[in-house]
Amino acid sequence: MLKDFILPIKILILLYNELAIMYNDESVLEQHHLAVAFKLLQDSNCDFLCSLSKKQRLQFRKIVIDMVLATDMSKHMSLLADLKTMVEAKKVAGNNVIVLDKYNDKIQVLQSMIHLADLSNPTKPIDLYRQWNSRILEEYWRQGDREKELGIEVSPMCDRGNVTIEKSQVGFIDYIVHPLYETWADLVYPDAQNILDQLEENREWYQSRIPEEPESARSGNS
Repeated sequence: MLKDFILPIKILILLYNELAIMYNDESVLEQHHLAVAFKLLQDSNCDFLCSLSKKQRLQFRKIVIDMVLATDMSKHMSLLADLKTMVEAKKVAGNNVIVLDKYNDKIQVLQSMIHLADLSNPTKPIDLYRQWNSRILEEYWRQGDREKELGIEVSPMCDRGNVTIEKSQVGFIDYIVHPLYETWADLVYPDAQNILDQLEENREWYQSRIPEEPESARSGNS
């Protein structure tokens, strides 16, 4: 996967890192990963595309670029909106066939699939979900530690002393993951229903374990 082997993007931008400057603060990590990957392909020992024609190589490059750039979380809402539009078009057509005659339609499905994969942790069986959630949170918290060291505002979910894991996961599912998977499940119905069911089970698992606020805190908020 061509992702996540450099400092978090926020830190790169705030520190005027050379990568942020090079890519004008736009999808910095994604663009850098693409550049490094295609640079590696120039090495004959790494070029697994050597048997393709020039046209095929260009097509491959375009698809990979479009897909990797779609993993930038800043694109989430626009990707979700486009996916909802595709679902509505399918309903208007009145059939269960997804027509992918045009490149834009094909790449939209591919972008959605890689974005779904990126956000798939909450759809896994609960034991596996919890294991990976712990690892991801530790990565976030280390980012928060680094942000504190640099004297910059700590990113959401990155302050290890101010995160309720259960509540954060319910919010993540409700506002990010579930809308995406629900829309995808509508598009490919019924093929993704089991994934959506698992996601909703996991959401309820975390919801049932959110610590109750102390009585004094509830009284203070009333």
